[in-house]
Amino acid sequence: MKYIEEFQDPELARRLLDDIHATVTRPWALMEVCGGQTHTIIRHGIDQLLPDQVELIHGPGCPVCVTPLEVIDKALEIASRPDVIFCSFGDMLRVPGTGRDLFQVRSEGGDVRVVYSPLDALKIARQNPGKEVVFFGIGFETTAPPNAMTVHQARKLGIRNFSLLVSHVRVPPAIEAIMQSPSCRVQGFLAAGHVCSVMGMGEYPGLAARHRVPIVVTGFEPLDILEGVRHAVRQLERGEHTVDNAYARAVRPEGNPAAIAMLEDVFEVTDRAWRGIGVIPDSGWRLSERYREHDAEHRFSVTDITTREPAECRSGEVLQGLIKPNQCEAFGTTCTPRNPLGATMVSSEGACAAYYLYRRLDLTPVRATDPIARTAPLEASPVV
Repeated sequence: MKYIEEFQDPELARRLLDDIHATVTRPWALMEVCGGQTHTIIRHGIDQLLPDQVELIHGPGCPVCVTPLEVIDKALEIASRPDVIFCSFGDMLRVPGTGRDLFQVRSEGGDVRVVYSPLDALKIARQNPGKEVVFFGIGFETTAPPNAMTVHQARKLGIRNFSLLVSHVRVPPAIEAIMQSPSCRVQGFLAAGHVCSVMGMGEYPGLAARHRVPIVVTGFEPLDILEGVRHAVRQLERGEHTVDNAYARAVRPEGNPAAIAMLEDVFEVTDRAWRGIGVIPDSGWRLSERYREHDAEHRFSVTDITTREPAECRSGEVLQGLIKPNQCEAFGTTCTPRNPLGATMVSSEGACAAYYLYRRLDLTPVRATDPIARTAPLEASPVV
C-alpha cells in the first residue's frame, strides 16, 4: 500500500498542478485512452483541478464497453445451451444484450459461472469432459495474452471440450480511427500504460507523427495522470508531437516479448466491430487457423446473429469522446447501474459508471479545493 500512496501524495500533486497551470497558455483537449484512467480522474476530481484551458476527453478504453452487442448475443445463445458451461469474468454478466443478460440466462437454468482466470475455465473443462466449456475472451492487449496462453495450453493437453468466444481489440487502430473522424477534437493522448507494458511503444511514433499529436504513455494513479498531462501540455505548447514514456517503472519500449510471441502464435489480426463505434480495420484479434478448433463462434455456428442498439443509449458518443456521460438524457434516469441501457453504465471501467459512482450527476462545475481529494461513491461498485 505504501508504494501506491506515494503516487497519491497531495503535495506532489500540487506541484505538478502548479507546473501545468504555469505552462498552459491556450485551450487543449487531451484524451485518456483507458477506462481505468477515467475512473482515477473522476474519483479524484483531477479534471476539476486542471486549468480551464485543459479538457480531458474520455476515450474508448473500456474492454467491456466496446464488446459489440452482436458478440453479447452470441454469448447469450451459447450459454443457453444445455450441454454448455459458460465461463466469464463477473462484469460481463450484467451487460445487456438484446432483451436479456447472462444473469437472466443463469436464472433460466443456464450453467453460467464467474471465474477469475481463463485457466479456471480450462480446469472446469478437464473436470467436466461431458460438457462443452466456453470462456468469454474479451479485452485489449492486456487480457489477450493469458487467453492466448490458455488456448495454447488446451491444445497442448488435448482438451478438446474447451473453446474461446473471442472479442479482443487493439488500441493503436482505435487511435487512428479517432483521429480520422471529422468530429475529432483530440489534440493529444494519454496512452494506456498497461497496454504498452505488453505491446511496447513501437506502434505510437507513426501515429504521433502522422496526426501531429503528442502521445504520452501514462499510468493509473493520480500523480501518473498529472505527469501525463504535464508531458502532453508541454509538447503542445512547444509545437512538438512525439511519444513520451511517463510510466517507465512499468513500460519498456519493446514491451513483453514473451507475451507478444504468444499472441502471434495463437491469434491473427482482423477487422473488429467496437460497440457504439463500428468496424475499425485491423483493430482486433481472432484465433488463427491453427487453433480454430477452439473457436466457440465456429464450434456453435453463431455467425449469423444481427442486432440493433437501443436508440436512447448514447454510449457510442461517450466512447468516442463526443459527449460526457451526464450529457446523455437517459443518464441517471432511465439508465442506472441497476438498469443499464449500455455497457458504459455497468462496467467497472465504464465512463458512465464513473460519473454515476462519483456523483457527476449534472454538468454543474464543482471545483475541488484539495488536490487528490477523494469523492465518496454514491453506492458500492455495481460490478459483480
